[in-house]
Amino acid sequence: MGITSFCRKKSPWVMRFSCGGCNGCDIELTATSTPRYDIERFGALIEGSPRHSDILMVTGTVTRQIKDRLVQIYEQMPEPKVVVAVGACAISNGVFYDGYAVAGPLDKIIPVDVYVPGCPPKPEAMMDGLLKAKELLGKKK
Repeated sequence: MGITSFCRKKSPWVMRFSCGGCNGCDIELTATSTPRYDIERFGALIEGSPRHSDILMVTGTVTRQIKDRLVQIYEQMPEPKVVVAVGACAISNGVFYDGYAVAGPLDKIIPVDVYVPGCPPKPEAMMDGLLKAKELLGKKK
């Protein structure tokens, strides 16, 4: 294992992407970076660019309007990469399951590695999902 792989495994950079919805998952995901939960103690860093990210955390229902941008962001991420579906909307479209603008659940658009269920999931569940993603990232080469 090279030094770059070792560092990426120990300190993943996380990109958050909201596809839409009620923003409940986004609020709870923001709570994970507060001093009470402190996601950075696990080495995670919130990053705004997909080109520098290792983990993509997606919230909300994937709409037809955002679908192409989501695929583009996924393709811009370097290998190895891990995708986390956060909340009922990302996993199964939640309350928007029969909406006219819904493109489908996240795993129909891009491959998903970790699922964090809930509406919205608690910060503890999101941190657990992040730790599972970090573990998967270490196994991928």
